[in-house]
Amino acid sequence: MPPHACDLRRGRVSEPGRVFLITTVTHRRAPLFDDFHLARLTIAHLRRADQLGHAATLAWVLMPDHLHWLVRLEAGTLSALVGAFKAGSSAAINRSLQTPATRRWAAGFHDHALRKEEDLHALARYVVANPLRAGLAPSVRMYPHWDAVWL
Repeated sequence: MPPHACDLRRGRVSEPGRVFLITTVTHRRAPLFDDFHLARLTIAHLRRADQLGHAATLAWVLMPDHLHWLVRLEAGTLSALVGAFKAGSSAAINRSLQTPATRRWAAGFHDHALRKEEDLHALARYVVANPLRAGLAPSVRMYPHWDAVWL
């Protein structure tokens, strides 16, 4: 029998100082971030977690209907970090579109806690190359919604 979302959350560990790869998708996989303005509003909320000291973002890419976020948890829990990001970005999107209380993100998120032996730089390259694999841009430089601390 496949696991349920609640089963996956039971094993989630929020360890400050640990690096996680987080993936979260829009509600019903709506391609919200095809809209440049909505993408930039969302990115501002991603950066807010760093500004508040809750996270240290290492790499990310915002695809039309999902986000990959390589992040070191600095304070709080992983669920609180992702929840605050989703709530803030949803509110900003809804203000911009004048659509109060519209759901923008699917419930839950996937996380992978990196092990010490995993190659952080290789994973960051994999994350930012997502638009290439999806055929959204001929080079990473031509896709506007990504960043990595090593560049």
